[in-house]
Amino acid sequence: MVDYQLKERYNIDDLLDIMRLLRGEGGCPWDREQTHKSIKSDFIEETCEVIEAIDLEDTDLLREELGDVLLQVVFHCRIEEEAEHFRFDDVCDEVCKKLIIRHPHVFGDITADTTDQVLKNWDAIKMETKGQETYADTLNSVAKSLPALMRAQKVGKRAMRAGMDFRCAEDAIACISNEKAELDAAVAGGNKADIEEELGDLLFSCVNAARHLGVDAELALKSATEKFISRFTITENLVRDEGIDMKSLPIEQLDLYWDKAKNIIKTEDKNND
Repeated sequence: MVDYQLKERYNIDDLLDIMRLLRGEGGCPWDREQTHKSIKSDFIEETCEVIEAIDLEDTDLLREELGDVLLQVVFHCRIEEEAEHFRFDDVCDEVCKKLIIRHPHVFGDITADTTDQVLKNWDAIKMETKGQETYADTLNSVAKSLPALMRAQKVGKRAMRAGMDFRCAEDAIACISNEKAELDAAVAGGNKADIEEELGDLLFSCVNAARHLGVDAELALKSATEKFISRFTITENLVRDEGIDMKSLPIEQLDLYWDKAKNIIKTEDKNND
């Protein structure tokens, strides 16, 4: 057992100290074995749970999940401190300096009265501080580890700032039809590589249309997936109520149950209104 004084309330210094003890001699074997790579998926999981807490509008859950994300930050910082690369304080110092530099309208003498002006200044400062000399550099800097839809939307947004974009939402939507035609041609050709390429172009065009319509493509697909699960569940229940296994039915009959499920959901939505 390590020597540690328990408290009724803790702060960030306590969290740093606890992590030091967990990783130190006489601490936790599991914590001591971890590396950046071994726990990187935990960071993603904890971040997703924060998002879920926000979607649920659950304040208590949000507080808990934010703590789990903070733990991940402290964990990674402790690994680097042991390697004598940097400390948690260095991370705090760097982000504070970044915020001050990128908000000259608050901490300096630059004027920015609108959100557009703020973002324009932010992008210009970011390019300068990161040594990005071209617009292509800003596109390449978008993290490849982001979910594909999220990364595509961010890349499209940065291309827009360079003037490379559709004139309006209608043009972006029209591009979907064009890409669909090219996908149809690729499917007819039967070449898998061509099909994959054209399907990717179709998805990218959908993301561009979402951006022009003010829709978050990632959230839109998430909602569509949840809607599909809900309808699928009702469809399965309708079939099971008649003593039938879904797998035994042809898709034409399943579609009939699917339509019934859609009507049930519509009726429930109207009643909730």
